[in-house]
Amino acid sequence: MKMKKFINDPADLSRELLEGLAAANRDLIHLAGPQTVVNNSLEQARRVTVVTLGGAGHEPALSGFVGQGMLDVSVVGDIFAAPGPQACLEAIKLADKGAGVLFVVLNHAGDMLTGDLTMKQAQKEGLKVMKVVTQEDIANAPRSRADDRRGLVGCIPTYKIAGAAAAEGRTLEETAALAQRLADNMATLAVAVRGATHPSTGGALTELGEDEMEIGMGQHGEGGGGRQKMKSADETAEIMINALLKDLDIKDGEKIMLILNGCGATTLMELFIVYRRCEALLKARNIEIAANHVGELLTVQEQAGFQMFMARLDDDLLRLWRAPCNTPYFKRI
Repeated sequence: MKMKKFINDPADLSRELLEGLAAANRDLIHLAGPQTVVNNSLEQARRVTVVTLGGAGHEPALSGFVGQGMLDVSVVGDIFAAPGPQACLEAIKLADKGAGVLFVVLNHAGDMLTGDLTMKQAQKEGLKVMKVVTQEDIANAPRSRADDRRGLVGCIPTYKIAGAAAAEGRTLEETAALAQRLADNMATLAVAVRGATHPSTGGALTELGEDEMEIGMGQHGEGGGGRQKMKSADETAEIMINALLKDLDIKDGEKIMLILNGCGATTLMELFIVYRRCEALLKARNIEIAANHVGELLTVQEQAGFQMFMARLDDDLLRLWRAPCNTPYFKRI
């Protein structure tokens, strides 16, 4: 069946979606070139700034979180593809207002290659930059091999913590340490019941049977070894909650953040049904949900499923999560 989408030339997808995003949010963001989304308040910043990179096709991530109190610059590649290091280097130079730049990179092969090359060039040019990598997918590697874990929705709360720390006037070292503290204490597990398609070609990124789901699905349809018969909302919630609690070794009485991130084709009805079971399971273990979010943050076109994110919180991280911010797709008053 032919894919039906409201697009123009597939070659223009990334450019046109960024033009539309900027036009719809002129009070908060603007474009600096065809692939760089910039916080309107950047020129007045006399603080640490926060930069990220990633492919298009995951909206609202990543550029929907550029604005006050979160990201200052997002560098965007083509659909599901990282941008090049030169664009990222120029973004870091643009973002640098004298206090240094925190560079947040998701652990995917293309993103990491670009991130590493960007850091090498930035260091050659004497720029003050520190990098934090988000790598929290528990499906494809144990915590003892955290460097092999894929980056999923955990990048979004990392942007929030880092952006709030920067807004407080923290040094680059302090801002990076707080972002890293969250990154070291977070875990995500994804489930899919239908794979995504590539908007340029209509080709499926992965195939699942009518009565199948996969727990451990990666951001772009990469397998996680958890293919099984379809389960109910409550059964799925229990499997995923238990896996995350075990990975993080969460104890009775601890505070956590819980995020249910829809992947693009899962309804809020489904997410809320899963969330209420998660809350009941955690309450039974005397674990407090001190921070939460239910909705779409990091998607992958028509993929049906969701990512369950959990993080251990301390008072500093909770305060930074609750701090004010104003971006196109995340606001705190």
